Order: sequence, then structure tokens, then C-alpha cells
Amino acid sequence: MDFSSPNPEQAFARLWNAVSIARPVHYSLFTFGESEMPYYLVVDSKSGSDLVTVAEGTVRVTRPLIITPDNADPAFENFFDGDDDAVGRMASFLLSRQAAFSHLRFNNQERRGRQVSDSVEEMVAKLNRQLDAEEEDHVAILTAPHGLGGIAVFRYATERVMRSARDNIQELRERGFLPSE
Repeated sequence: MDFSSPNPEQAFARLWNAVSIARPVHYSLFTFGESEMPYYLVVDSKSGSDLVTVAEGTVRVTRPLIITPDNADPAFENFFDGDDDAVGRMASFLLSRQAAFSHLRFNNQERRGRQVSDSVEEMVAKLNRQLDAEEEDHVAILTAPHGLGGIAVFRYATERVMRSARDNIQELRERGFLPSE
């Protein structure tokens, strides 16, 4: 996949749309403290290989209770380490200039992946059956082309934060931190 473009925003949009959340999670994140977001990441093979990589991981999102100069800026730890170097540099550059996740800390803890001979679709189906059998509804399944695993995890984390905002604001109102509507 060629993600080079004279327009970095268009290139990032292509990266964003190249990954997917095959099994979303529908729970809100905690308003205060730390939330854990476990996931499986299924990454397509390099061209010419018939193996896909499956990894398990957890993203921890921490909202500080007291804002200090040390925790005032968002941090994205361990998201783009395994991705293509150019993709990681571009993502980090755009995030530093455009993302606004005030006072949040993101830490991705991914365990080493295993290679399997299934296709991405077959592996997603197997994982869905496994999670359904375990009645597990807090674990997401993410998919990505080779070299874009960090983008998939980043998309999952940011979309969960954005979807949780409404519930978080309601909780702040209920606790008296914000005026009622």
C-alpha cells in the first residue's frame, strides 16, 4: 500500500481507513483514573507470505485526577514501534500538531504476536467464536495491513475515548463538577 502523498492529512486519512475494528466494544471508559482496553490485533501478511500475525494487547488510558505540568500533555506510548518507520514518523508528526486529547495518557502493552496460516477473515471469525463462547464483550478485534498495527490500535483507542465523552460528561454533571443541562 502506498501512503505517500504531498498532503499529510490525506495520507493519514488513507492510513486510518486502511485499518478496521472488526469487533467493537460498547462500554464507556472511566471518567476518572485508568481504563483498560484489551484487544486482539490481526495483521495481514507481507506480500508473498500466507501467514497473518495475531497479537494480544491492552491499551491503558489514564486520566489524571490532579493536573500538573508533568501530565498536562497527552502521551502515546508504544503505539508505532512495530510499524513501518515512515508511517510511525508521519503519525507522530500529525498527532503532535493536530490531536487534542487533553490530559490523557495512552500506553499500549502488546504481547508478542504469533503467526497463523489463516487469512485475516478466518482469524477474525475464529476469534469472534472464541470470545462469544467465553461471553467476553470487553475485548475488541482489530485488523490492519502489514506495517499498520499501531495505527489500528491508535484508532481503536481514540474512537473509544471519543465515544465515552458523552457518558463521562454526564457523570461529571451527576457529581456536581459541571452544571446541569
